[in-house]
Amino acid sequence: MPSFQSIKRTHTCGELTLKYLDQAVILNGWVQSYRNLGGLLFLDIRDRYGLTQVVLNPAIVAKDLFDLAIKVRNEFVVAVAGKVQKRPKGTENKNLATGEIEIAVSDFHILAEAKTPPFEIEDQTNASEVLRLEYRYLDLRRKPLQDKIRIRHQAARLVREYLSGQSFYEIETPLLIRSTPEGARDYVVPSRVQKGKFYALPQSPQLLKQILMISGFDRYFQLARCLRDEDLRADRQPEHTQIDIEMSFVTREDIFAMCEGMMAHIFKQILNVEIVTPFPQFEYAEAINRWGIDKPDLRFGMEIIDLSELVKECGFKVFSDNVDRGGVVKGICFKKGATYSRKQIDDLTTLATNLGAGGLAYILRQREGDKSPLTKFIGENLQDEICRRLKAEPGDAIFIISGKKSKTELILGQLRLHLGKAHNLMDAKRWEFLWITRFPLFEYNENEKRLEAMHNIVSNPIEEDLHYLNDADKSVLPISNSEHPLRKIRAEQYDLILNGIELASGSIRINCRELQEKVLNILGISDARAEDMFGFFLRALEYGAPPHGGIAAGFDRIIALMTGADSIREVMAFPKTTSAASLMDGAPSDIDPEQLRELGLKLDDNL
Repeated sequence: MPSFQSIKRTHTCGELTLKYLDQAVILNGWVQSYRNLGGLLFLDIRDRYGLTQVVLNPAIVAKDLFDLAIKVRNEFVVAVAGKVQKRPKGTENKNLATGEIEIAVSDFHILAEAKTPPFEIEDQTNASEVLRLEYRYLDLRRKPLQDKIRIRHQAARLVREYLSGQSFYEIETPLLIRSTPEGARDYVVPSRVQKGKFYALPQSPQLLKQILMISGFDRYFQLARCLRDEDLRADRQPEHTQIDIEMSFVTREDIFAMCEGMMAHIFKQILNVEIVTPFPQFEYAEAINRWGIDKPDLRFGMEIIDLSELVKECGFKVFSDNVDRGGVVKGICFKKGATYSRKQIDDLTTLATNLGAGGLAYILRQREGDKSPLTKFIGENLQDEICRRLKAEPGDAIFIISGKKSKTELILGQLRLHLGKAHNLMDAKRWEFLWITRFPLFEYNENEKRLEAMHNIVSNPIEEDLHYLNDADKSVLPISNSEHPLRKIRAEQYDLILNGIELASGSIRINCRELQEKVLNILGISDARAEDMFGFFLRALEYGAPPHGGIAAGFDRIIALMTGADSIREVMAFPKTTSAASLMDGAPSDIDPEQLRELGLKLDDNL
């Protein structure tokens, strides 16, 4: 074989069209398919740019080259030289950019042979995900994955382009840091130089980006790698990428405007979709009240309606006694659902009871009359009033839950999503962005009987709720009581939601040590322990920390939504399984005993 320099490609496999007619070209690529038809040998040659058909005619090509070409199989890497010619009439492929031409081969070389792949390198494959992850280098040759990686690259470039145009600096933060508990478990790295001590891999650059604000860099961003040792699912990986952003001397609205502009820029440039800004905003309490979830999908209706006042004196104890105890009765109206069968009702009831409901009441507003077990308990007049309140028309179905407020809203929220998915109510072509604001600063952990930060330990309480911090010292209510002053504090915390998926989360930060320590104390972290864990950060707050805030957007989730991927694994080059394993290279793996000795570590024989 001649030196590669002489057979190096002159064009890509997606480039050649009729305008290159009669030009001498060289292509390099993988064999997608081969066909021997009546003595003519046709090969489809593929690279990441596209596919080109080449033809070897034994009357033109030297016999030794033709014999060599006959040996090729799928995924061989080849070099072909020849002239661009028009395909014979009737053989054009209008689905290919190169579909009107082919290469009449004059020279042919095999650059690398390939074993038979364990699955076909086709756009659609029946291969299991386990097999595709084991042979990820083959899976990544498929066009759907290559397209997703291309869009990921384009989006990363656009993020940098947009934020740089907004006077942001891209600043890298270290991957070896001190362990600062932020919710999930840290991945830890032992130090060889300082035996017995450990680094942590960052769950996020949270404290470091705040220190950058204290350092005077008032606009920072980074496509940050974040590592968390947590249980995985479709939208989680042990390592992921976030668009990390922090800004000084700003309000929440400044951060919203910047983030909305960035999203609009990305969607316009990649999908040619016009995103309408500003995005609607809903406080957390309103979102839970209307949709039963803090990340509502607004592509369909079916809002939750409170019926408590309407039924509190109805005499039906399941409703009235519950309202007397401080509970609620709420319902949703499912359009065109009156045709539900007994089995469908039973299945929906099972779903509700599995979520914690005592039962599921329903009214099927059929054209020949309502069908409901409620009628004999509440009467037709009240039943009609419930239907009016929920704006139910003939053909609609109403589903009602009675219980504690938080549980009732949660269950109806999940029923709403179930019905939306089951009946394809979400328009895949709609992009419904919204902000959820003013989350509770604290939430009560029933298992551990203590308060936790709902989102972030550095989120600033909203100004009008600061008095609750002082009120808490005088309160005699147990912390488990939702009326306790600390449970009423709302945070300058916000989430960006797209089509029912949380894309980004952020907050206006605490910028004084005294308040930060008070929040940590409420969370059960003493001053001494806070100094041990966060002392470097608390000291930084004493040296003129500007008002600041930020947001972190899940880059992998954004790309998954934009490409219609079912999992973020599809938009990562080398993802892990749900057990955090890399099937391609066998990570995590055993470590050489000598390395352990160098690190001063010994494995527990009982592991």
